[in-house]
Amino acid sequence: MTTTSLVSTPFLSAHDVATIVQRKGLDACLRGMVDTIQADFLRWEAFDKCARVASHSTDGVIELMPIADDLSYAFKYVNGHPKNNALHGLPTVMAFGVLASVATGVPELLSELTLTTAIRTAATSVVAARVLARPNSRSMALIGNGAQSEFQALAFHHLMGIEEVRLFDTDPLATAKLADNLRSTGLKVVICTSTAQAVRGADIVTTVTADKTNATILTPDMIEPGMHINGVGGDCPGKTELHPDVLRAASVFVEYEPQTRIEGDLQQLPADFAVTELWQVLNGSAVGRTSEAQITVFDSVGFAMEDYSALRFMRDTARELGLGQRLALIPDLADPKDLYSLVRPTASRFVAPVSLPDTQAA
Repeated sequence: MTTTSLVSTPFLSAHDVATIVQRKGLDACLRGMVDTIQADFLRWEAFDKCARVASHSTDGVIELMPIADDLSYAFKYVNGHPKNNALHGLPTVMAFGVLASVATGVPELLSELTLTTAIRTAATSVVAARVLARPNSRSMALIGNGAQSEFQALAFHHLMGIEEVRLFDTDPLATAKLADNLRSTGLKVVICTSTAQAVRGADIVTTVTADKTNATILTPDMIEPGMHINGVGGDCPGKTELHPDVLRAASVFVEYEPQTRIEGDLQQLPADFAVTELWQVLNGSAVGRTSEAQITVFDSVGFAMEDYSALRFMRDTARELGLGQRLALIPDLADPKDLYSLVRPTASRFVAPVSLPDTQAA
């Protein structure tokens, strides 16, 4: 019997991705991710796109986010369970993803996407803010100080020139954690006692709260001329952060409109409310910020193309650094039609096939 070998698939564990970030530097990873995401936005029409597939429960949501171009297919499995931390000692969001060949269907990468998603979400926020926020923005309010918050703060610090972050969370321990993690970054950190205090005078307001509820984090009275609002936390049906009148007072930009109308803060407004997809601003076919006083909103829900970009970036960086492992996910068969060879008993006795007489065969 021919010995069967196995095709191996590159695998990046959470430890591998953390090692990539530590060796390359978070600022360099953020820059690389921004460049990769922007490049893919600029070829938006090359992708076969759909809104993510979601399974909702009383405790949270589990989602599948697929996308493909002519060469690669990618998907992300991701959950959102706001009670995880308090009840189970688990993160609110956990994810993994696959990058596969369109030509053969062979998986070319299996990777963690929990840490990677935090980096790609912050990078996407920067891609949008570069064309939507005022160029001289120096202060940012950060409402929601959980697992995503450090990455948002540092992305805007390293790539947008933000010098001051104003923090508020309903959980003071989350704010203390964030302030401690930012202590040696060069950012000026201001701890606030309310959302209103945090956003007062801020150039950019980032909301990244976790509760799966129709919350109103920002109200119209808090909004000032020229603000850019980076709405990250409203990312599934029944979960919002912005009062509808905040959207009505602003120019609203989205990733993939069919998905955002279901999941984003946009779900609160009628279907004919006008929005602009970000790729159109990036390629110059639509305008972004048009004046110093204009209020802009990036209603960000996270889109599969960004995960495609993130997987490509992590794959290429892992190769560059010689990191990662290999897993035997699919069989490499001597005879591709003989899958049974994997489980055929090694000591089985050869039995000659029996031909039936013609009369019986008839």
